[in-house]
Amino acid sequence: MGAVETLEPLQLSGALDRFTSFNVTPTIGREFPEASLKTWLQSPDSDILLRDLAITVSQRGVVFFRKQDDMDDKLLKELVQRMGELTWKPKTSGLYIHPFFNAGLPLGGDDNEIDVISTEQNRVVFEHPRMFVKRQTARQEWHTDISHEPVPSDYAVLRLTELPKGGGGDTLWASGYELYDRISKPYQKFLESLSVTFAEPRYNEIAKRLNHQLYTQLRGSPENVGAEFVAVHPVIRTNPVTGWKSLFAAGHYAQHINGLEKSESDHLLQWFTRLITENHDLQVRFRWHNPNDVELWE
Repeated sequence: MGAVETLEPLQLSGALDRFTSFNVTPTIGREFPEASLKTWLQSPDSDILLRDLAITVSQRGVVFFRKQDDMDDKLLKELVQRMGELTWKPKTSGLYIHPFFNAGLPLGGDDNEIDVISTEQNRVVFEHPRMFVKRQTARQEWHTDISHEPVPSDYAVLRLTELPKGGGGDTLWASGYELYDRISKPYQKFLESLSVTFAEPRYNEIAKRLNHQLYTQLRGSPENVGAEFVAVHPVIRTNPVTGWKSLFAAGHYAQHINGLEKSESDHLLQWFTRLITENHDLQVRFRWHNPNDVELWE
């Protein structure tokens, strides 16, 4: 993770072409149903394979693998770190440490660099109404990961260790590239001139309620420190790996588009959310089939 200078977009070498894969939708998602990530990690040409994997994740938004039973936490951490290093990740940056969901929680595991997602834990942490009342909308669940930090993470990995009883637990993504492409050119130009303030005030509020110590030291990048959790980013960002423009100012971390009146900012942020929720063809839905299915995204 980390800011990079403007560089030429990276090109695929074709190293992954020999492995069976398919696009899950035309706009977002790729699956390698038979590939072994551990084999790729330990291959003599692993740098080439992992570099192409990183580029593929950047191009397709998210990439899926099935039944990676031999990929333990250590190997998964090595995987995403090397993917970042092979695509211009600064030497000063490591893996992201979540300020709240870390080893300090009762069900947080023993590794700060791993965010353990637990429904049982979330019930205690959030006291979230959607867990106890009839839910009529989930639109506010959409978010851009780690956007409340000055330097968001680059590549992330999610592994399911236990299938939900009774089904469910699917994960959804939306293509920021496709969101941008569906906006008219004059509006694109206008949005490219704007920045947006992201924030996550709940971490401090919930930590105080639960008497939980937030992690305020370096979190991946030297710029991610402290307990403010407020950051300013462009509304439209250019991915340095692909050179493609993407709508970044979407989701519940986005608080206000800078320089606009509140009504104008609210209108745009609500519109961005509608673009996601009303256009299912720019989304992809992943259904977990097995423990140790893996998702990689950026």
